[in-house]
Amino acid sequence: MDWMKISLYDNASPMMEQLILFHDYSMMIIMTILSVVTFLMLKMMNNKFFSNMIIENQLIELIWTLIPTIILALIALPSLHLLYIMDEIYNPILTIKVLGHQWYWSYEYNDFNNIEFDSYMNPKTIFRLLEVDNSTPIPTNSQIRVIATSYDVLHSWTIPAMGIKMDATPGRLNQISIFPSRSGTHYGQCSEICGINHSFMPIMVNSIPMKYFISWIKNFN
Repeated sequence: MDWMKISLYDNASPMMEQLILFHDYSMMIIMTILSVVTFLMLKMMNNKFFSNMIIENQLIELIWTLIPTIILALIALPSLHLLYIMDEIYNPILTIKVLGHQWYWSYEYNDFNNIEFDSYMNPKTIFRLLEVDNSTPIPTNSQIRVIATSYDVLHSWTIPAMGIKMDATPGRLNQISIFPSRSGTHYGQCSEICGINHSFMPIMVNSIPMKYFISWIKNFN
């Protein structure tokens, strides 16, 4: 069985790696709770932990109040830490502006005034509804800032392998940081219900070494 069919995407950024670790960590806690509660319920069904003579037990009440509080803290603290990291932008070397339209994407490389292009779905490909005519190149192992907005309705620029899901809202600029950790092609789609052709807004990002990215900039027409 292909593990990728039942698991998360292979991470393509440090942030996605941390999100996968947090997911596994949370699932470990949840499965532990499920196992303990199931065990206690089975024991109670066999009358192992039941007595008509017990009216109250302050120690047990204290335990079943403190334990959930501790568990919630163990989940909340790493979650808040991840949310803080996702909002931080650390000295990006490149800024890309993403504009959502009904139903395609436009890209502007703000550090290079002559680089602007539209990205439409390419129907004549192997990966249906995922490939585009103009992919978006980004340099590997580099801090990149992506700014998203929309010309018409709400869209959502989403790349699961990088742990990115950012709303493109009319009249508002949202930003997020990307640090691609490996080369490759990463696919995504608009994950907002933006209209009848919502399913025809794919995203295709090519993570390439810096030298090839510089060559693409020089040869861009």
